[in-house]
Amino acid sequence: MKKRDIYKLLPEIKWIKDKKIREGVADTWLLAVKKGGWKKIDRIPFTLLIKTKKTLIEHTRCITRMAVAVATVQKGFNFDVVVAGGLVHDVGKLLEYEKRGNKVVKSKYGERIRHPVAGYALALEAGLPLEIAHIIAAHSSEGEKVRRSREAILINHCDFIDFDIAKADN
Repeated sequence: MKKRDIYKLLPEIKWIKDKKIREGVADTWLLAVKKGGWKKIDRIPFTLLIKTKKTLIEHTRCITRMAVAVATVQKGFNFDVVVAGGLVHDVGKLLEYEKRGNKVVKSKYGERIRHPVAGYALALEAGLPLEIAHIIAAHSSEGEKVRRSREAILINHCDFIDFDIAKADN
């Protein structure tokens, strides 16, 4: 998988004005693909907790778009941080999950380390700033123990809105 593939799968990446952040988002995904041993990432389910046809890529794009919509109405957000945070919030699932045969299941790694922690480490390794890595680490239950930034609160709520809607559709 190449950087251009990430740009094609996640076209919202082009909304990020800061080139270093934009490239850092793509590099984070590429690092996750490599470390997770994935060849293709467009069919990975966004969750293993409920039955859903929504993929991780669809969920990621949905969260990013919802967060941008809210940030447009609710002033005072750093848009590059919102977009980047939305695009990488679940990148750690490429380590938490693995493909076994035709199924995607929790990996041995994922049995010990959840995706917010894995994603946080990937983001920092790929050169993303702490404020974006913080969104990854704090977007799920792990974030209940820290003071979330405004952008992390936004991504957290958008993530749970999408999950709850998927659950209701079940």
